[in-house]
Amino acid sequence: MADEEKKTPKTRAPRARKVEAAEPEVTPAVAVAEEPKKPAARKAAAPPAAAKKAAPKKPTAKKGDSPLDVLVYDSKGEQSGELKLPAAIFGQEPNLGVMHQALQRQLNNARQGSASTKTRGVVSGGGRKPFRQKGLGRSRHGSEREPSMVGGGTVFGPHPRSFRQEMPRKMRRLALRSALAVKANEGRVSVIEGFAELEAPKTRVIVELLEAVGVEGTALVVLAASNEVVSRSAANLPWAKTILAHNLNLYDLFTHDHVIIAKDALELIEDTFA
Repeated sequence: MADEEKKTPKTRAPRARKVEAAEPEVTPAVAVAEEPKKPAARKAAAPPAAAKKAAPKKPTAKKGDSPLDVLVYDSKGEQSGELKLPAAIFGQEPNLGVMHQALQRQLNNARQGSASTKTRGVVSGGGRKPFRQKGLGRSRHGSEREPSMVGGGTVFGPHPRSFRQEMPRKMRRLALRSALAVKANEGRVSVIEGFAELEAPKTRVIVELLEAVGVEGTALVVLAASNEVVSRSAANLPWAKTILAHNLNLYDLFTHDHVIIAKDALELIEDTFA
């Protein structure tokens, strides 16, 4: 045999190593302290042309130390002097118990008392037994109009009656004088000479007049006689009401903050309720 050449393993060339791309070195950014920016100066907003300047307040006249000393205003709402309220009416020592009793009497007398319900003897139906007495496992019933059944009668329901309460005249007048005295002590009574400026019904005119008098909240205007111009002028105001002097009552005095009395109505109030 021929000499077989010995096979020698071929040496492979070493593989070239992949050179990875070197990542760029990130240099830490040096924080540079920036100078704070100054806010831009705001321009002062020009006042709107339609804005009205506040009218200077009129100097108020000085009142006496007594709560019976009140200011008098003319028909334009300007102060024209000072007046002392009659002590027989506005100087009364308030009696809270009588005031409460009189107010409850007025509210009860205003009730109609027409609420009504039907008992089992009045409601229709119920002429036969709804089902037999035994054998159904149900409770026993003898009528469909029992109070426990649907559509049955009402037990202890309201029936028409009168809620009217009587009260002596002296107690009623004492309660009214007490309420007027409370208003005077709180400084919520003003006197006006008249309503000559109201030649025709004008809501705007009566509003300006009441604001000039110093009304804050609701107002009760007391007149000596019926005045259609004043009544119609205040009819559209939910916070104002006109009333005649002989019709004064506790409910209207309690539900209105300010009482404005016509000067000619003071004598009528004193003659009626003193």
